[in-house]
Amino acid sequence: MPRFADGVIRFQNEVYPDKRALFEKLAEGQAPEALFITCSDSRIETAMITQTDPGDLFICRNAGNIVPPHTEHTGGVTSAIEFAAAALKVPHIVVCGHTECGAMHGAIHPENVENLPHVRKWIGFAKAAVDVVEEISEGKTAAEKMRLLLEQNVVLQLQHLKTHPSVAVRLAKGDLTLHGWVYDIRTGAVDAYDEAQRKFTPVDQYY
Repeated sequence: MPRFADGVIRFQNEVYPDKRALFEKLAEGQAPEALFITCSDSRIETAMITQTDPGDLFICRNAGNIVPPHTEHTGGVTSAIEFAAAALKVPHIVVCGHTECGAMHGAIHPENVENLPHVRKWIGFAKAAVDVVEEISEGKTAAEKMRLLLEQNVVLQLQHLKTHPSVAVRLAKGDLTLHGWVYDIRTGAVDAYDEAQRKFTPVDQYY
């Protein structure tokens, strides 16, 4: 039996009974606190990182935690954003990048994804972040350059978010806050983007 299937059985027998009241409440509807846009990477466990329960986060995952700029083209990310902002009225949207991101490695080394045409096209939405890093990373090590790309990609995707009408309307009304995070898999650290200071700072200092 796969471990994930065994996990379902343990959930039904051991976890669900203790949280029955929560799940019965959730069956009536959802009112998440945030839309959480992060990477598909299997090492990113949103509930563990944020210490949240089912129903707290409306989660959208894709390679590179990317938000395509708004167009008339309908896609999974675009529809998730629209539903979260316009229907669920989430008060927060988080874009969360992470260290050791394969998508960002592919963005900065496109030759590595030459045989993955859909991945190559998708991470093209991070091209502006790559260009920024190439412009401002002179003298930096490869590790420093990658960290800068992780941060600049989050900043870029926040800019893309603002082009979505459902987000723009909420921002104009002043009842939606955008957050940009970078999560370090090795250390557990999470840094948040301070737009006023134009830099990332630890969450316990930023908030």
